[in-house]
Amino acid sequence: MKKQSLAMIVIALLCILVLSFGNSFKSESEPVHTEIATTNEYIVVGFSQLGAESDWRSANTESMKSTFTVENGYKLILEDGQQKQANQITAIRTFIQQEVDYIVLAPVTETGWDTVLQEAKDAGIPVIIVDRMVDVSDEDLFTCWVGSDFELEGKKAAEWLNRYAKAKGIASEELHIVNIQGTIGSSAQIGRTKGLAETARTYGWDLMAEVAGDFTQAKGKEVMESLLRRYDNINVVYCENDNAACGAIEAIEAAGKRVGSDIDKGEIMVISFDGVKKEAMNYVLEDKISFIAECNPLHGPRVKAIIELLKDGQIPEKFSYVDEQIFSANKTVKEIIVDGMAYTVTLPEIVEE
Repeated sequence: MKKQSLAMIVIALLCILVLSFGNSFKSESEPVHTEIATTNEYIVVGFSQLGAESDWRSANTESMKSTFTVENGYKLILEDGQQKQANQITAIRTFIQQEVDYIVLAPVTETGWDTVLQEAKDAGIPVIIVDRMVDVSDEDLFTCWVGSDFELEGKKAAEWLNRYAKAKGIASEELHIVNIQGTIGSSAQIGRTKGLAETARTYGWDLMAEVAGDFTQAKGKEVMESLLRRYDNINVVYCENDNAACGAIEAIEAAGKRVGSDIDKGEIMVISFDGVKKEAMNYVLEDKISFIAECNPLHGPRVKAIIELLKDGQIPEKFSYVDEQIFSANKTVKEIIVDGMAYTVTLPEIVEE
């Protein structure tokens, strides 16, 4: 009897141990299984954004974040490069280690990418370049590029100025221009600077200075203050983005001068790019900014469309340029022709702050 009781106790203890072990195994294994399932469910995109120097850049980042969402079947890993190429290279190498499905790069400058892009290619990860271009020895190091034709933007702005001056009877030699450039070495700076410089040579304008403004409002103001001290005959300020333009206007008005399109009446004309910053678009309506060449920042849907093509085994176009408008409230020039293409000058919509 004692032996039977002992046996029953042993069996009961064994049952408890088995059940306990089973529950323990289940609690440890289920989360691992769930994590694997969650990881496989999404397309992982690593996005190396160069920074947040302007309203355009912020809008560009938001476009990516709103496109590559969990609801759309994506997981976005965003890394802010803080205007440093070294940070961006580190981010790309981290993406490679994380084995992301796609890498999206908005490069701070054009050169210096060969090595890290080769590493991504060796890892079999497609790289999509957005906004600024990269200057590499082999274009096969990246899958494709999507963005704006910055030199064309510069030509549009310069041709508008040419048409305006002719309509107003302002002689070429009477245009005294300063250029507040963007980040030196970036595609936007290179293209927009070239667009102005070549047109100035063609028409014989007085292009007095080209100074880096880094695409920021603070730097634009600082540079404009310096230029006003250096030159007393400036009548056109060509700013390579809206933030720099707003900074330049601050400096001009603080110096007791007037901004506007009436050069012949002593006003200083401001020309800009982007058409994203609310303050700048409202300045167009007030004629504080005479002209803006649009630069569309909403690249998220375009990049998503490229990824969808790649998923389906298709080959996207190597270079995809976006269509962009030109804005002015001044009715002197209604249309310009650049490289054989006609562009209609558009009145911007009122933008509420």
